[in-house]
Amino acid sequence: MATVQSDATWPELLGSNNWENLLDPLNLSLRELIIRCGDFIQATYDAFNNDQGSRYCGSSRYGKKHFFNKVMLQSASEYQVVAFLYGTARVSLPEAFLLHSMSRESWDRESNWIGYIAVTSDERSKSIGRREIYVAWRGTTRNYEWVNVLGAKMESLRPLLKESVKIEENSSSDSDDDEKVPKVMSGWLTIYTSDDPKSKFTKLSARVQLMRKINELKEQYQDEQLSIILTGHSLGASLSILSAFDLVENGITDIPVSAFVFGSPQVGNKAFNERMKKYPNLKVLHVRNKIDVIPHYPGRLLGYVYTGTELHIDTRKSPSLKDSKNPSDWHNLQAMLHIVAGWNGEEEEFKLKVKRSVTLVNKSCEYLKDELYVPGSWWTEKNKGMVRDEDGEWALAPPDEEDLPVPEFDC
Repeated sequence: MATVQSDATWPELLGSNNWENLLDPLNLSLRELIIRCGDFIQATYDAFNNDQGSRYCGSSRYGKKHFFNKVMLQSASEYQVVAFLYGTARVSLPEAFLLHSMSRESWDRESNWIGYIAVTSDERSKSIGRREIYVAWRGTTRNYEWVNVLGAKMESLRPLLKESVKIEENSSSDSDDDEKVPKVMSGWLTIYTSDDPKSKFTKLSARVQLMRKINELKEQYQDEQLSIILTGHSLGASLSILSAFDLVENGITDIPVSAFVFGSPQVGNKAFNERMKKYPNLKVLHVRNKIDVIPHYPGRLLGYVYTGTELHIDTRKSPSLKDSKNPSDWHNLQAMLHIVAGWNGEEEEFKLKVKRSVTLVNKSCEYLKDELYVPGSWWTEKNKGMVRDEDGEWALAPPDEEDLPVPEFDC
């Protein structure tokens, strides 16, 4: 097998050449970056409070200050969460999606924590010669029955386009059926752009929250070299691609913007992809398990196409994973990260190239072989947050003061 490169430049790792000659064999530095992005995504799953009995269900269990320490991120001191992102559940999506991903019985009834923005520490930034900005979008849980192909209608992307483009398109065609109009799945766009005047957390849409904070960071670090990486899995992957496009479409043209996504459903039509390609600073790398069915939805018959450069992996290559027939396992983020750590191409055997514990695979599933003796779904809050009070009664403990959910912006 050819020697894995280790001397790729930072722009190349961000896709300046569409990751040419970096995917097969998989470049070591790129492998590490992909895994780091995956760990940032996993943090959204690990921190998400999904306990229906909790008044804070739908929020992050942990505040920004010690967030990475509490989710036990490797090299936690090198990154700092600077903002949380909230999305509204008032969307026109299949009922199954609403029930398991954005529960109506949530802590704010309409709003849910859906991601965060983080930056590298001063020390880390100085050592690598740049300030990295990461945006991690939370995905769905293992139950992905929300996929409803027949209901996956497209919607014009005009609300996100530059004003000059809207005027040009309106003058040439008044029809949203025009093939030249970029379109995306209505569900993705609605989650991203919806607000809720009744909620103190989503009076501003996730889109406006993101735009405001990115512009603040751009101003704050104007004297430093910057890069923006958006990352997500499943639903979060779709939001990463959509928001990455939005950033460059609406002003971020002098900073590299890359989306590193895992198991992404199809986002939009051919016109959407073509418009993305017009921006040289915008790149998408999609890590896709060969047997995962989610990336094929909603489907070409509905006009959808695949987005970005694809890194194909195959969970069946690992000797540690079961021969599972469960599509949820094929879509599992930690299983994909395990494969990335040892992926040496379709023709080569699986062999770890970076140190990564195989036990992480079973954080939220039971995909590891039984002989490894790793319990399934082992990442849980101790006693699910129940503690004994002064009277000896068991009750749900409130979050620490620094972990209480508070709005990011005054509206």
